[in-house]
Amino acid sequence: MESKNITTVTEFVLLGLTESHKLQYCLYVIFFLIYVITWLLNFTIIATVAVDQQLHTPMYVLLANLAFLDISNSSVNTPKLLSGLLTQHKIISFNKCFLQIFFFHFIAGAMSFLLIGMTVDRFVAICEPLRYLSIMSWNVCTGLVAAAWFGGFLHSIIQTGLLLQLPFCGPNVLDNFYCDVPQVIKVACTDTHMAELQMVFNSGVILITLFVILITSYIVILFKIRTCITEGKRKALSTCGTQITVVSLIFIPCIFTYAQPYKKYPRDKVASIVYTVFAPMLNPIIYTLRNTEMKKAIRRTLGKIFLSAGIQKPDRQ
Repeated sequence: MESKNITTVTEFVLLGLTESHKLQYCLYVIFFLIYVITWLLNFTIIATVAVDQQLHTPMYVLLANLAFLDISNSSVNTPKLLSGLLTQHKIISFNKCFLQIFFFHFIAGAMSFLLIGMTVDRFVAICEPLRYLSIMSWNVCTGLVAAAWFGGFLHSIIQTGLLLQLPFCGPNVLDNFYCDVPQVIKVACTDTHMAELQMVFNSGVILITLFVILITSYIVILFKIRTCITEGKRKALSTCGTQITVVSLIFIPCIFTYAQPYKKYPRDKVASIVYTVFAPMLNPIIYTLRNTEMKKAIRRTLGKIFLSAGIQKPDRQ
C-alpha cells in the first residue's frame, strides 16, 4: 500500500475587505468609531438598568441583556476586522477560527431568540396591559432570557460540531474579514453538499422561522395599536415601525447568506458588515434610547455621577 502525505490546515488566511491602503485606513477610522460608540451606548444601558431601581422590570432586564449581547457580538469580529485593516498578514489559527465561529453563532443565535422574547413582552404590554405584571413575572422573564441563551448555545454547538467533522487539508484562504461557516465549508477537502445542506437547515431555516415570527408579531401589535390611537399609542406605532426596519436590516442579509448553499457574491461582505458591525450599534438606539423612561433614567444616573464627583472635588483641596 502506498502512503499518502496529508497536510492538515493549521491556519487560515483572511482576504479582508479591500486591498486599497487608502480605503483601509479610512474604513479603520469609521469602524473604530462605530466600535467605540457601540461599547459606550450599550454599557450605558447596562449600567443604568443595574443602578436605577425604577428600571428593575422585565422589559428593561430584557433590554439590558440585548445590550450585553450587542457588546459581545461586536467584540467577536470587529477587533479582527480592525487589525486586518492595518496589516497585510491577515492570518488566524485553526483553533481561533473555530472559536470565532462558535462564539459568533452562539451570541447571534441568543440575540435572535431574545428578540422573540422582547416581542412577547411588548405584545403582552400592549394587548394585555392590565394583566402584564401577572403574565410577565420574574420567572417568565428569567425563562425567556435562559431560553434565548440556551437556544443560541445549542445552535452554535451543533453548527460548529458538524463543521469540525470536515477534513481540512488543502486551500486555506477565506474570502472574508472573519471566519464564518459558508467560507470555511468551501475549503474543506471533501464533497461539501451535505455540509451546506446542514448549514441551510441549522441556520437558514431557523433565521427564516424567527424572522416570520417577529414580523407577524409586529403586524399583530400594529393592528392592535390602530384600534385605539392615543399619544402613547402613536409613540408605540413609531417604535414598532422602526424596529421592523432594523429587524429586516439584520435578518434579510443573514437569510441570503445562510439559507442557500454558499456562492461568492460582491454583496456578501457588505451584508457581513451590516449584521456584525452596524447592528450592535443600531440596537441600543432603536430598542432602548428611543424609550422616554430610559432616557430619564440615564439623565438621573449621570446626574448622580456628576453630583458625587462635585462633592468629592473640594476634599482634594
